[in-house]
Amino acid sequence: MNFSKLTAYLNTLEEKYGVHGLDMKITRGHETVYRCMLGHSDYERKTPVSERDLYNIYSASKVITMTGVMQLIEQGKLGLNDPLEKYLPEFAHMRYAADFKMGEFPFRWPDENSQLVPAQNPMRIHDLMSMTAGMSYDVASAPIRKVVEETHGEATTRQVVTAMAQMPLLCEPGTRYSYALGHDVLAAVVEVVTGMTFGAYMKRNVFEPLGITEMYYQVPAGEEHRLFAQYGKDWDTGKIKRDESMIYRITKNYESGGAGLCTTVDEYTKVLEALANGGVGRTGGRILKQESVLAIGRNWLTEQELADFSRTGKEGYGYGLGVRVLIDGTKSKSPVGEFGWDGAAGAYALVDPKNHIGMFYTHEILGMIEAYSEIHPTLRDLAYEAMGF
Repeated sequence: MNFSKLTAYLNTLEEKYGVHGLDMKITRGHETVYRCMLGHSDYERKTPVSERDLYNIYSASKVITMTGVMQLIEQGKLGLNDPLEKYLPEFAHMRYAADFKMGEFPFRWPDENSQLVPAQNPMRIHDLMSMTAGMSYDVASAPIRKVVEETHGEATTRQVVTAMAQMPLLCEPGTRYSYALGHDVLAAVVEVVTGMTFGAYMKRNVFEPLGITEMYYQVPAGEEHRLFAQYGKDWDTGKIKRDESMIYRITKNYESGGAGLCTTVDEYTKVLEALANGGVGRTGGRILKQESVLAIGRNWLTEQELADFSRTGKEGYGYGLGVRVLIDGTKSKSPVGEFGWDGAAGAYALVDPKNHIGMFYTHEILGMIEAYSEIHPTLRDLAYEAMGF
């Protein structure tokens, strides 16, 4: 294996895109075959990137959440076709905005002033997982703001998700793809099914079997100094500037299944490695059966939903249970069935069950769309080229 081209490319990212620090790790089987850390982890640019750095991985959290949810499905405690209202009755009578135009930009999330009509289809568990439940991603909605204010910023996951049930849907459930808060809702479902907080369940059943000790839904007190310096790209000027915002940890007690995790590269790759190896980690701990891994990584979208998903720009991919899924092998050097997801600040996760490859890359720049359209596909293809594919 020769990763020289990949390393050379990583070394161009600071000058070309303003990536001041990055980390990338690749495993095959249960061996680490590549690791590259470049740049600095602090705003002053004095501290080199290290294995100790904590990253807000945003929506790369979804891969981890799907692992926990699929465990409950394996055990028969939760069904893919179960209606959400079975677990969260507040979602029994939803309304959607008949005047919302899917795919039009710019857009405004619907609210109580929209043209709302009763939804006829129930929201099902697999709809939440595959982003076809019709929900929005409006974390600043009036119902969420209200519960945050009423609880003085201490609302629990269950309380915030109850507020989400008051938010209008974008469309009839089960008919369109819309990237949304469904994985946050699933965190509350996990709490109802298990009687545990979402974080406690994930720690006991996903993190601990893999030897993970540093994966958090809230940054631990005293560890804030380890957070990687986060930047944001100004869409008007293109400038990269300091941005410490994190809007998805809605309260101090909220555990976001969709975007809340804070972790190290080493810890996150333990999950990817397990998923790439039939659900078994380097520790020998099993977190999922092979058939569950394959269920996550197959396309779940209809033709219309695939057309909706195509607007994300992920060429050659469909969408599975919380992950992109490669369905056209001519568009990538990775094989059909490769899956994973990314994060708002640039994280990129890849699982290849066929070749037992796990790949994780991260930097911390919000709003840089080139990460998804240019950097991530290039990293993927250079990595596979290096490994002889």
